[in-house]
Amino acid sequence: MPAKQMLPGRRPSAVKAQGRKRPGVSVKRPGRSPGRGPLAGLRRTQQQLRRAWDRPLTAYYLIFGSSLLITVLGLVMVYSASMIKALQLGLGDAYFFKKQFLAALIGGVLLLVASRMPVKLHRALSYPVLAGTLFLMVLVQVPGIGVSINGNQNWISLGGPFMLQPSEFGKLALILWGADLLARKGDKGLLSQWKHLLVPLVPVAFLLLGLIMLGGDMGTAMILGAILFGLLWLAGAPTRMFVGVLAFAGAIVALLIKTSPHRMDRLECIGATEPGKNDLCWQAVHGIYALASGGWFGSGLGASVEKWGQLPEAHTDFIFAITGEELGLAGTLSVLALFAALGYAGIRVAGRTEDSFVRFAAGGVTTWITAQAVINIGAVLGLLPIAGVPLPLFSYGGSALLPTMFAVGLLIAFAREEPAARAALAMRQPKTGWRRTGVRWKSMRRRVKKRPSGER
Repeated sequence: MPAKQMLPGRRPSAVKAQGRKRPGVSVKRPGRSPGRGPLAGLRRTQQQLRRAWDRPLTAYYLIFGSSLLITVLGLVMVYSASMIKALQLGLGDAYFFKKQFLAALIGGVLLLVASRMPVKLHRALSYPVLAGTLFLMVLVQVPGIGVSINGNQNWISLGGPFMLQPSEFGKLALILWGADLLARKGDKGLLSQWKHLLVPLVPVAFLLLGLIMLGGDMGTAMILGAILFGLLWLAGAPTRMFVGVLAFAGAIVALLIKTSPHRMDRLECIGATEPGKNDLCWQAVHGIYALASGGWFGSGLGASVEKWGQLPEAHTDFIFAITGEELGLAGTLSVLALFAALGYAGIRVAGRTEDSFVRFAAGGVTTWITAQAVINIGAVLGLLPIAGVPLPLFSYGGSALLPTMFAVGLLIAFAREEPAARAALAMRQPKTGWRRTGVRWKSMRRRVKKRPSGER
């Protein structure tokens, strides 16, 4: 008998191989499986997000949700940023907030109406909206009718404290009319000819730009130019033509800036950290001060220091700076994320549709909102010259809020018109109840026709 006695029923090879991995045989360790681990969880999360982005109603919910959150947060910040200004003018602390809230209610009605209107009706409104806007913009230049504010004569008094800025409606008019024009020419195969591509789109756009520049509002003119370039890009303008129009517009802008000392002063304030001579860069610098003092989470809602007379236009053009001071980096990044979601949803609607009018109109509205947001936020950050344009859906101003909310309603209507989205919305009907068509809904996914005999 050997020194090491074998256990009964065991071979020597089994004893030697105990605790040793056999070649070609995988040994499972407790607590680890192919479907677990951080990488597997990351892959599952990525797949879930991808499936969520690909759902038919993603664009619909993004447009509605992001625009609603931007508007509500904007109302809160308008009240916070404007209360000191209102008290200094001898008004109630909620004076500007009440006016903005009333404009938001009217804008909500416009958004709801626009979201329920068919595409054909939107196209039918294009020419009346353009004609009415041109008429109002001409009236602005008539002495005794037009009102000048901060050196810009772009307003019409409606009586009492209410004012109307027709140039804000010019953006919506150009989008509707331009989209309808390009869609009709595209259906006839005329967009491949540069004459049909440029005429009459560019002359009418330049007419609007000229009327706006007569009032001295270069910021709105920049947004209108961005919309024009967006429509030309969506229409498939050749690169040489696109660059030529862009160079021509850039030369005009450079000439307008060079011939205006006020605009030259604004250009010199890009990246300024001191107010400079005669406090020319006072607004730009104090906007940076407001953002810098906010920190990660801000000083608290209503606790801004700059709104106590240090920062001009705190509730209009520079409301983003007050947001950064009171809500911090977290608040400003949230606003940027909401605008990014709205822009992504608009691009998705424009890219997935087969209707040329919807593509041009959705692309134009997305260009309008994103370009205006970039210009406003870039000016507050000191990266761009101060153009005097409000932050869409966020800043104070009913004339800017009303057409913007109607434009958001356009995007919602277009998102609802996608075939997959229309089918998904049709499924979301009440489970019970009768319709005049004789269709009874038994579930969210199946319709059953009522038969006289009661059989199915």
